[in-house]
Amino acid sequence: MKNLTNKLIIVTATLVLSTSACKEKFLEVPPTGQLSSDQLTSKAGIEGILVSSYAQLNGRGFRRVSSSFNWLRGSISGGEANKGSNSGDYGDLIPWMTYQLYPSLFDIGQKWSAMFEGISRANAVLRALPSASVDVTAADKQRISAEARFLRAHYYFDLKRGFNLVPYVDESVGYGTGAEKVPNNVDIWPKIEADFKYAVDNLPETQTLVGRANKWAAMAYLAKTYLYQKKYTEAKTLFDQVITNGVTSGGTKYGLVANYTDIFNAAKETNAESIFAIQNAANTGSSDNAATDLANNFPYNTGSSGPAGCCGYFPPSFELANSFRVDGNGLPLLDGSYNSDANQLKTDQGILSNQAFTPDTGPVDPRLDWSVGRRGIPYLDWSIHPGFAWIRDQSFAGPYSPKKFIYYKSQAKTLTDASTSTDAYSAINYNIIRFADVLLMAAECEIEVGSLETARKYVNMIRTRAANADTWVKASDGKNAANYVIANYTMPWTDKVAARTAVQFERKLELSGEGHRFFDLVRWGTASTVLNAFLAYESKKLPVAYSGGKFTAGRDEYIPIPQTQIDYQGKSVLTQNPGY
Repeated sequence: MKNLTNKLIIVTATLVLSTSACKEKFLEVPPTGQLSSDQLTSKAGIEGILVSSYAQLNGRGFRRVSSSFNWLRGSISGGEANKGSNSGDYGDLIPWMTYQLYPSLFDIGQKWSAMFEGISRANAVLRALPSASVDVTAADKQRISAEARFLRAHYYFDLKRGFNLVPYVDESVGYGTGAEKVPNNVDIWPKIEADFKYAVDNLPETQTLVGRANKWAAMAYLAKTYLYQKKYTEAKTLFDQVITNGVTSGGTKYGLVANYTDIFNAAKETNAESIFAIQNAANTGSSDNAATDLANNFPYNTGSSGPAGCCGYFPPSFELANSFRVDGNGLPLLDGSYNSDANQLKTDQGILSNQAFTPDTGPVDPRLDWSVGRRGIPYLDWSIHPGFAWIRDQSFAGPYSPKKFIYYKSQAKTLTDASTSTDAYSAINYNIIRFADVLLMAAECEIEVGSLETARKYVNMIRTRAANADTWVKASDGKNAANYVIANYTMPWTDKVAARTAVQFERKLELSGEGHRFFDLVRWGTASTVLNAFLAYESKKLPVAYSGGKFTAGRDEYIPIPQTQIDYQGKSVLTQNPGY
């Protein structure tokens, strides 16, 4: 067989050479499947490269944990959820929840590469623009360059807060010359700021395609960049403008949607609250255009009684669910007593679906059942959540199911991709920044500059939306599915420490499961205290899942630099993060 194969290779090569030799100037035949420089510098070509940079937002081509959603690092490392499924399924995710990361972990390299792929595509746009053909007008160049720099800033922002020590490569670096070996010992925040500032100054207020970034999205992101550096006055100035005057790329004034669940509904997601989002679509001819990064994050069930049928990833934590407990006045338990024996939620942990169970009857924030799937409560339009039957391994993953970013039963095959064997590829967008997020970031700034009452106003705007009883989860008889109680903060805020606590907890409730929590804890300087307390509580509930878990201050705030990158670039180029 080996000799026959070798003979076939020789014969084939001979035929190819003889055929080619009969052609005049056979060496000048253009390679199949490649684009010419004229095609790449046309308006369509440059726009195509730009769109490819947008496409990288969900980590296409890399592991599903590599997207800009950050559900792994932001929410699982942040204590809002665990890996789910069972201990043997994709065990590489366990170190993210126990803070036992190591530089050679494959998914670390995937996240790094996915973000730099987005940067590379943005840089390709900027390199092509100076040679653009005549059909690219000056106005086109201004807008396209601003979008490319916005996207580049986004990817670097994601890398900076994740890895901290990040090399900065712009469009001037010549790939393949060795010049791309840039050290990571220089702070890149000023570079990120410069790109976002350029985007603010050069992007239009509206776009013909609503998924594209506009001036106001750039301003919100620049303000967020300032916030991460504790430049509160600069951030507040921009947040004020975004809140007062900002509009979506489609021209709709920013605001809170009336129904909280609409934010996560593919049929209603282009709304006033969406500032910048990963755009997903179903039934376009390729499931790659859908939310591929979320394809495993569904209840584990047969598919006939619930959505997707796989794979039980990303179940909310006990601690997060308990956080929605409120006092008799409808205010959160900011002293942490929600985890006490008297206040923690009643669950069906260890109780089979065919055994009797009565859900918790105590007062809870209504956002609990918009965010956490739990037994006895309607699960969108699918059914009453059956508990145990929808959990692959309760002893490892706990009793809950994710509920945000789940498609409705009525949307199957229309807002999920019908071309595959599963409905897991949905059209649900992920908001990288939404208006409630902006209000809460602005509230932080107001507290730091001394405007505590403005901060209270912003928090109350969000709580007022949550208090819309018409949108609460209902049982089949039309009554509330649980004992929902929520109220605004009515007493003036006069204590800065107490106000900080209230705003930070409101972020936990409002943005749960949306990939923000871990990064918030790190920038607040509370990660070690909060996450070790979380581990102490959660490990008693799920001892196998959290075995050996410990957050080490000074190390675990950041992901290690991928060992593959250090090996490729050389130790003299890339510096490893402390502690690894």
